[in-house]
Amino acid sequence: MSLIVQKYGGTSVGDVDRIRNVAARVARCRATGDDLVVVVSAMAGETNRLLGLATQMHPDADGREKDVLIATGEQVTVALLAIALKAAGCPAVSFLGHQVRIATDSAFGKARIKSIDAGRIGTALAAGNVVVVAGFQGVDGNDNITTLGRGGSDTSAVALAAALHADGCEIYTDVEGVFTSDPRICPDARKLDRISYEEMLELASLGAKVLQIRSVEFAKRYSVPLHVRSTFSEAEGTWVVEEEASMEDVLVSGVTYDRDEAKITLVRVPDQPGLAARVFGPIADANIGVDMIIQNASADGTTDLTFTVPKADFRQALALIEAHARDLGAEGVRTDIDVAKVSIVGLGMRSQAGVAAAMFRALADVGINIQMISTSEIKVSVVVDAKSVELAVRVLHDAFIGDKQASRAEGV
Repeated sequence: MSLIVQKYGGTSVGDVDRIRNVAARVARCRATGDDLVVVVSAMAGETNRLLGLATQMHPDADGREKDVLIATGEQVTVALLAIALKAAGCPAVSFLGHQVRIATDSAFGKARIKSIDAGRIGTALAAGNVVVVAGFQGVDGNDNITTLGRGGSDTSAVALAAALHADGCEIYTDVEGVFTSDPRICPDARKLDRISYEEMLELASLGAKVLQIRSVEFAKRYSVPLHVRSTFSEAEGTWVVEEEASMEDVLVSGVTYDRDEAKITLVRVPDQPGLAARVFGPIADANIGVDMIIQNASADGTTDLTFTVPKADFRQALALIEAHARDLGAEGVRTDIDVAKVSIVGLGMRSQAGVAAAMFRALADVGINIQMISTSEIKVSVVVDAKSVELAVRVLHDAFIGDKQASRAEGV
């Protein structure tokens, strides 16, 4: 007997019929003798609907109250799934985040998990139940309801799998696994059989929507095998696992993109020690994540400092920068929200020179201008004009993956 954590996203539980289908799948798995903990999201579109209601009340609603509101989406889903399981003859019990005691910090809207008390789940499993847990939510030290941010149900599931020492975590979604790129843009994109935690971390951080980055961080830290698969198919999906020697044989495993980028430039700031700390300190204090950073020093002792933030945080970040621009001695502030990030990722880059140059050449050949560049050991990212993103993805997929890497996707 194994202990498996399964997670079903919003499209998987989008209506009553789909919840029944999930219940039938869970019941079949339970019939094999495995213990099951099932984590579910709110129905597709429900979180946005609830946020819309909050905005109608106030355009800048308080974070604590928004979390109280949007956490109700998962409360509906866990109850309906537990009811459906019982109707199918499968004993089940539902828990909300505060009932399990998924303890978080107090960063409303993007809380981070601090600990999980798995005792109540263990007791329910021992009694023969399928345990259905609300994803995306937790509780802080003052018993306030918190939410984990977009994609937070993935994080809930993997964190529970780690806390319970589960044998695996299955992430059910509306796609059949992790693909070499977005099939909507690249029709020849292929599903990968296996991918390393490290590659998946990069892909998730760079815009791939299959898994939320914090869920992959948990999986890597606690060695939880992840299986990404479709709710609507019995096909094997993609395993996210520890690095294997053969994975380095492939130069580029995936090409991804992120339209959720906004660019801010401090123009002609005096180039002095401590500048970066003075610029990014207030942004960090506001819990805003900064992505790419470029600093261009001039001969006259000034520098242009450019960075990107998520579009959702753009207005807040801009307000902070404009509030400090005069004190910093900046000539001005420029912005651009019509940008996107395109990235290539692969373990094979560690040992292969010239990958970045080949990427830049491929983009130049189709007239795409690069505005910013960022690299790591296994990825290269560029910021380009938003209107060029789909062309850039297709060109890079053809250049680095194409038919040459079919053996990886086929598991050869």
